[in-house]
Amino acid sequence: MALALWGVVLLQSSLSGRLDLLLRGMFHPLVALSGVLLLLLAALQLPRGGWRLRERLPWPWLLSSGMALAVLLLPPNPSFSQLAANRPAQLEVEPALDFLLPPAQRSLTDWVRLLRSQPDPELYAGDPVRISGFVLTEPGQPPQLARLLVRCCLADATPVGLPVQWPAGFRPRADQWLALQGRMGVERLAGGQTRSVVIAERLQPIPRPQRPLEP
Repeated sequence: MALALWGVVLLQSSLSGRLDLLLRGMFHPLVALSGVLLLLLAALQLPRGGWRLRERLPWPWLLSSGMALAVLLLPPNPSFSQLAANRPAQLEVEPALDFLLPPAQRSLTDWVRLLRSQPDPELYAGDPVRISGFVLTEPGQPPQLARLLVRCCLADATPVGLPVQWPAGFRPRADQWLALQGRMGVERLAGGQTRSVVIAERLQPIPRPQRPLEP
């Protein structure tokens, strides 16, 4: 019973799109295959006369079956903002950057990588920005627009975000997904330092993308 339930969990997660919130797409076929294998193993455990319950069932199998039922009945709905606030925001390996990509076609992740490789904000002042992401809130910090980068799944997620100059009166909510249009500006910090900031001119709430995790 436990093997069959976990097989159903893996197959249902693969077919329903739940895995898009937890795992990179390249690994989805492995999850579906694992579900099929678990169902086959469960079928092999089925005696010819049908399932017969023992007088005393091992408690680990009962606990495992209960967890599988809970996953089926209570789909995961992770908070990206809370997860990102507890993860280090360090990109270990910078991929090759395409500096010829027009500014308006750069994704949020493209901008983050570009600013980390060439941090002079004067290089980008006035460039058009069209990005999307979720609102990341951290204690003592103004809300940013962010994305989660993963190599495999949420366990190794790395948050990347851009500081935003929000329109007057707009209050971004944690985990809210927004499509932003604006331009890149220069923000003066304490000590005479400067950094790039996205000046938001148009904001539109959008549904969470089907595949919100980026490689």
